[in-house]
Amino acid sequence: MRKTTILPILCFASGITMAQVRSFEAEKLFPEKNEKLKFHTVSGERHGPSFFKKFVFPEVEYTPGETLTFEKYHTVDVMYAWYEKWATQFPDIVDLYVIGESFEGRPVYQMTLTNKKTGKDTDKPAAYFEGGRHSGEITSSESILWLTQHLLENYGKDPEITALIDTKAIYLRPQNNPDGSNLYLFTEQRNRSTVRPYDNDRDGLLDEDPEEDLDGDGIIYQIRKKAITPEEKEKANFIIDPKDSKGRLMKRTFPGKGEYLGYTEGIDNDGDGNFNEDGIGGLDLHRNYPENWRPNSGGDLTGRGYTQGGAGEYPLSELETRSTALWMLSHPNISVVNSMDTRVPMHLRPPSTSKSEERMYPQDLAIYKEMDELGLSFTGYPWAGDVYETYSTRYKVNSMTGDPLKPEPLFGHGPDFGYFYYGSIWYGDELWNGGAMKDYDSDGIYDEYDGLMWDDEENGSRGFKPWTSFNHPQLGEVEIGGFHPKFFAQNGPAWQLENWAKKQALFNLAMAKRLPQLTISDLRVKKLSEGEFEVTLEWTNSGQLPVALEQAKLVKIVQEDRVSLDFDKEWTKGYENAKVKITTPSLYDKTIYSGYTEVGEKKTATFKVKVEGNEAVKGKIRLSSTRGGYFEREFTLNQ
Repeated sequence: MRKTTILPILCFASGITMAQVRSFEAEKLFPEKNEKLKFHTVSGERHGPSFFKKFVFPEVEYTPGETLTFEKYHTVDVMYAWYEKWATQFPDIVDLYVIGESFEGRPVYQMTLTNKKTGKDTDKPAAYFEGGRHSGEITSSESILWLTQHLLENYGKDPEITALIDTKAIYLRPQNNPDGSNLYLFTEQRNRSTVRPYDNDRDGLLDEDPEEDLDGDGIIYQIRKKAITPEEKEKANFIIDPKDSKGRLMKRTFPGKGEYLGYTEGIDNDGDGNFNEDGIGGLDLHRNYPENWRPNSGGDLTGRGYTQGGAGEYPLSELETRSTALWMLSHPNISVVNSMDTRVPMHLRPPSTSKSEERMYPQDLAIYKEMDELGLSFTGYPWAGDVYETYSTRYKVNSMTGDPLKPEPLFGHGPDFGYFYYGSIWYGDELWNGGAMKDYDSDGIYDEYDGLMWDDEENGSRGFKPWTSFNHPQLGEVEIGGFHPKFFAQNGPAWQLENWAKKQALFNLAMAKRLPQLTISDLRVKKLSEGEFEVTLEWTNSGQLPVALEQAKLVKIVQEDRVSLDFDKEWTKGYENAKVKITTPSLYDKTIYSGYTEVGEKKTATFKVKVEGNEAVKGKIRLSSTRGGYFEREFTLNQ
């Protein structure tokens, strides 16, 4: 059993470098950094034939340049180098730290962005944005990187961004799964999970049947084989899609009704008749959250319940997901979250196991729907809505049968944790669209045909490899080709990167600008009689979100807003004999509980205080809101 440790939170403001952080794993050299290593290993171990050559993709920047541009994708180390540089460059508004480590022991960086002179981050309303959970969905990480640069470069220049950083806290995590991202960008592999070895086909072996780059071009394409034998014809489930006159697109049909068999590039390593069914990893960090979690296939011993592929051994079993959830729970000041993936594209929100109207408070659903529209105004995505209904029925009918699609549950999903468990606005947005920019055939569906036509028209046909004959060691004569899996199907061509990263980042920024914000509008001290005073605090929620969703109240993640007075102990000691007594409220803790401040709502809290003697008494009044902020004001009671 591999030992795993969680690093303490280390702040780069104190001068700790990435090299020092990695020294926690003494002399450990990750495979992409080991010049002597000819193959990429997983956690230093071999799981079946999971050895892969290292590749360099022209779409990727492997060494940080003098300036940060978004003409290429960036490796984990390049992103981390920029985060370190910014921590040094902007010490008054940036804290950079290691929130934990990945399965392979890589540091997971996180940045807190706030004006330190205006208070602690935990005393301010906050938003959290994350990318890179799914290893191959790298556009999401780029959007976090773009947003970080945008905020830092415009602080002190853009009034809205300056006000945001002065009054709020923005938490940014560009890479939640650095192991997977490195595997994706340094090898031909294209998994979406963590790299933790996993028995996907339940044969007792780990990662023993992965995809392979048979033609040596560094990319895992598709294989199509013309069905010849009776056995092959019985299984054949693909035909050439007649939409494309060049015969490039394949269309799935029922077994025995097709002319071709389809595979991903590779061989049947374990001899079970299936190809590439047990690649590197298989655990899905976005199925590992505790809300509505279900076990992996085989975990239901009745065979009649629901299961969820990639769920993990138990909720939060994976270090990467656990670090996110525990961070959130230790920071209940966060109202808005987006933990992003690729590539539907869609603004994706809860619920994931039921219809919105069945489980969400109407007030909360109305806010989510406003956010849906806000997102669409920035991105122009074709879809925005919940996972259960909108996502699973977005194409309306089954392309093979013509039957209407029905809602499908998805378990252990981040947005459900975010709303039902944590009581926040939580999106799991999907970036990029496989090139389907226009509905070329006017069928109302944005599909591979539309992507292929756009590739021909706008991308110089670089996103699709023409089918090329190849002598497969097991299948015989086949053809290798199809869409580029990394920089067209799953993520866009590099020249499209900034467009997608930017517009998604601007939506996240717009949500952050809507955070709740309590603002003190008045503090009054009124002398009622000799030795008796009235202290009144007045405040409003000047933000565009309430300080608590209805769900947050239900699950008790957010306390109601409260106001209290504080005097020097010399004035209040002695209880009944104290020189200063708070007579109203009469509660023992002398705290006024003011409920939850809605958008635009004005509230007041009034205390009555008795003072003995003729001295002026100084005190503080405190307004405390879990998600609306924490404030102190001084006052004086003059006899």
